[in-house]
Amino acid sequence: MQQLPPCPSCHSAFTWQEGTMLNCPECGHEWPLESATPAAEQERVVRDGNGNLLADGDAVTVIKDLKVKGSSSTLKIGTKVKSIRLVDGDHNIDCHIEGFGAMKLKSEFVKKIN
Repeated sequence: MQQLPPCPSCHSAFTWQEGTMLNCPECGHEWPLESATPAAEQERVVRDGNGNLLADGDAVTVIKDLKVKGSSSTLKIGTKVKSIRLVDGDHNIDCHIEGFGAMKLKSEFVKKIN
């Protein structure tokens, strides 16, 4: 059974769905079902180590020496990464680093290049 959100006007938990609309029996408020999904779930927000907003295709630089799992090599500070792709998960950047290949990075260890 789907859990319906509470009424945005009176915060009543007794809402019901009628077609594409949600209704509140206590205050009579009606609102569309699409607006019931929180904005955080609709849009992914990824920030770099300095708090700058990242987007697909941005260029970043590594701000800390990173050990590469399964390898004896280290990704050095200042390494430039072009054309990043944002993904969901713990490591939220997919990229290709020259000399290392395909990698996943955490956004907290990179800085956006302007």
